[in-house]
Amino acid sequence: MTSLLMKAVVLGFLSSAFAVPFNTFDGPGFPACYNVSAVYQPTSVVDMVSLVKMAAASNIPVRASGKGHMWYDTMCSDSETIIIQTEGVHSISDFELTGSEGSVMIEAGVTFFELADYLHARNASIGYALVNWNMTVAGAVAMGAHRSSLREASMVASGVLEIHIIDGTGTIQKVVRDETSDDWLAASTSLGLLGPIARMKFKIFPSFKLYAKQETLAENDVLNGDIYGLIAPYATANFWWWPYLRKFHHRYYDVIPTASTNQQGFQSTFSITEIEAIAARTLLDSGKILPTSNMLSETIFEGIWSAPNFHEKSNDTTITVWPVYGWDYDVLIGGLYPGLLPEWDYNLRAYTLELAFPVTIANRVLQRVRGLFDAQLAKGITMTSTYRSGINIKFGRAYNDLLGQVWANTTDGTDWTKGAIMFDFPSYRPTWGDNLRFNEPFYHNLSSTLINEFPCRPHWTKNSRDVLTQSVKNLDPGHLQRFAAVREKFDPNGIFKSVVGQIIGVM
Repeated sequence: MTSLLMKAVVLGFLSSAFAVPFNTFDGPGFPACYNVSAVYQPTSVVDMVSLVKMAAASNIPVRASGKGHMWYDTMCSDSETIIIQTEGVHSISDFELTGSEGSVMIEAGVTFFELADYLHARNASIGYALVNWNMTVAGAVAMGAHRSSLREASMVASGVLEIHIIDGTGTIQKVVRDETSDDWLAASTSLGLLGPIARMKFKIFPSFKLYAKQETLAENDVLNGDIYGLIAPYATANFWWWPYLRKFHHRYYDVIPTASTNQQGFQSTFSITEIEAIAARTLLDSGKILPTSNMLSETIFEGIWSAPNFHEKSNDTTITVWPVYGWDYDVLIGGLYPGLLPEWDYNLRAYTLELAFPVTIANRVLQRVRGLFDAQLAKGITMTSTYRSGINIKFGRAYNDLLGQVWANTTDGTDWTKGAIMFDFPSYRPTWGDNLRFNEPFYHNLSSTLINEFPCRPHWTKNSRDVLTQSVKNLDPGHLQRFAAVREKFDPNGIFKSVVGQIIGVM
């Protein structure tokens, strides 16, 4: 018996006495799960299979976790659960690239940084099917993560050719891309409810270079403008909204000839120095009671974000002028600058809300949000963004699966075929007192108003239990029923259950 299984047997006698929270990437005090009796760190797919078989024999719920990149207590059920932490299962193999397309096999714990480095060394990339931080690729697929694009396939799952899932018996089921199959349509955004992803076959392309450019727009030019026309022409594009200043940043990217530039732009969204972090935290914490602090914060952040958040990769010098040029992953995502830490390591943390709406009603949605800000202003209360990059307005090309945000069916009577707009509203979480924000009810009224007045779909890791519960009425009942049928087939005893699965009624 391996040491891994020996630990599992011992745990079976002791686990209930030692159940503790399992944290999100934000660390202690930010639980993803409340009642975790053990966290295993396997180093192979064989180990993962053994752990699932052990959990199934004991009828103990089990959930897989990569980097814990989520914000709320929705990863597990509230029952005693064991966690399979997949970071140590990270082999990359079967690289094949001939002409314009190829594929590679990646294991459960491979992160976007690891995959990007591996592929770049071989003059390859995964195109636009990526996200903006170093989470595991499998975790991003399971939770329906996406890049921002209406032109290109940018949902991470759009790059997957096969998903190998460990089912509720500990058997690996290979699910091959087939959009006529409910098994595929469920596996492509599974929420981990079919079982842990063991490995995936992913589509790859030759490496390419891009430019990134940003312009500042007056708020009225977006709210009453051609939103689709500002986003759809580009390989990837988004807005950052500064509601107090009534401005938008319009960021867009597209391909350039590889030989056209030697610049190696490297983007970082989250790098911060300790001095910057202390200054930001002090100002934002005072904004819990002083709206003027929040007004100043937004003004400072907008000014910082107007400049390129890029360094020259070859020498780590600051790039000061738009446009910026560089290799695909470095420009689209990048990572941390050398020697710096991400903002959450300095106790700069956020509440989040993300809802997707048909892009055909984008103007109406954003105008309604503006109206909610203005209603507070009419009462003498100024509301602002309290996040370093403002309110993120993203977009997604239509992609069909059962639980994703951008499926194109129209059972709610609205046209989703042109894609979706995602309203992604992070807001600073004060570090003191009750940790609530200035004018806390505003945020809850905003989310409820959008859910009640518009067809929308929630992001699965950026919303609280309450927001998810409110959102269920907007989900397609037929999709939920079909997903539940696949889940029952993969996991008849429900050992992979989660709060999200229970809320949406597929357990």
